Amino acid sequence: MLHHLSSSSCFPSTAQSLLLLPRSTANLRVLLTMSHDASSSSSSSRPLHGAAAVAVPSLGADETAATADEAFRRHTSPGLRRGGGGGVAVVWFRNDLRVLDNEALVRAWAAAEAVLPVYCVDPRIFAGVTHRFGFPKTGALRAQFLIECLEDLKQNLQKRGLNLLVRHGKPEDILPAIAKAVRAHTVYAHQETCSEEILVERLVHRGLEQVVIPQGPGGASNQNKPLNPKLQLIWGTTMYHVDDLLFPVSNLPDVYTQFRKAVESKSSVQNCCKLPPLLGPAPSSGLDELGGWGSIPTLESLGLSVTKSEKGMHFLGGESAALGRVHEYFWKKDQLKVYKETRNGMLGPDYSTKFSPWLASGSLSPRYICEEVKRYEKQRVANDSTYWVLFELIWRDYFRFLSVKYGSSIFHLGGPRKVVSKWSQDQVPSYRCQHEGTFSYWFHVEPWPSDCLLIFGPRHGYRLENGS
Repeated sequence: MLHHLSSSSCFPSTAQSLLLLPRSTANLRVLLTMSHDASSSSSSSRPLHGAAAVAVPSLGADETAATADEAFRRHTSPGLRRGGGGGVAVVWFRNDLRVLDNEALVRAWAAAEAVLPVYCVDPRIFAGVTHRFGFPKTGALRAQFLIECLEDLKQNLQKRGLNLLVRHGKPEDILPAIAKAVRAHTVYAHQETCSEEILVERLVHRGLEQVVIPQGPGGASNQNKPLNPKLQLIWGTTMYHVDDLLFPVSNLPDVYTQFRKAVESKSSVQNCCKLPPLLGPAPSSGLDELGGWGSIPTLESLGLSVTKSEKGMHFLGGESAALGRVHEYFWKKDQLKVYKETRNGMLGPDYSTKFSPWLASGSLSPRYICEEVKRYEKQRVANDSTYWVLFELIWRDYFRFLSVKYGSSIFHLGGPRKVVSKWSQDQVPSYRCQHEGTFSYWFHVEPWPSDCLLIFGPRHGYRLENGS
């Protein structure tokens, strides 16, 4: 359960599940079932009677903090020096809400005298709805998780001499204004792969082109010639770096096994980025003009609310919790050695890694997971289960690269191949609204990739896994 595509509580009062069945020779189809109350769901899908909510990870606050500090210690290099660049660099956080193995952050630190981390609370993400069916893009549960991620990111930045500037609005409006106020020469960000995020990147780039930064003493260069801030996009979402593939992404195999064998035999996973002990300072001027550091949103400020559940699992947001979960699953509970045998279970927090939400938010680096697997194999045991975690991460990489190759067509009804299938039954969905009972609809999915599993639930969102 390693890949978390999105997490939206579409109908807060509805028990939901979405299953993409493994392909045989027929096209894959997706069945979405929604049940309004517990009485209409099967007994096998109900939580065990009397089971209390389980925090994931289950470590205490002190143990979580100690685990995170140890991970940072292993990845900190006191000998790192800045590259000699001047001025200010902005780091635009999106789906990379971490400090450890954040190449955009390290590159900004190396290229400037001061660094300003920024997060934009984009209304299109937090208040937008999907094109079809009008589902909220971000439900209350996902929003709460992201809020916790931002709170933890802010704390981890503060420990290293920085802070997190939070602004509510569209990045293409906010980032040019920030760059102008602090006279930043570059905005660093991790590159995204899907159409909506790419569009925002283009709009930010266009907005920065309209900003003129006067140069002089203390500027980004020793020349007096004005400059326009630039947007520097950096790859950092996959285990295998895109530059380490043996082929351009446009030639990516349409069969997963071909891709896996190619990267396993000819490519290697880069090490996590080393961190300096301190990432500061922040800019010494311009922040007053911006109105201070701003505040992390609350559910109330986003117009959302969530009722705490007394059953099931509660995923704790943030990089510290993510590092704690890796430690808990691999080292404390020693579950990695049996992952392949238990990964398809249904009950409890430890039948699988549960890394999905942290990978999706970027609170956890896939390269860090790979490093921990290799360390575990050296110190404890190497077997099919330890390999299988990496196998699943390669699946995750594959779908990221597919989104680059095929663009938004991967979300189209006919898929990239524009396959139009003949339906064996009426295509018009029969349903009753969420307040009356159940909703069901068959979705067609392109007949590749094979052997994959897509599950949707109100707590965990969409998850894409190997279904073999």
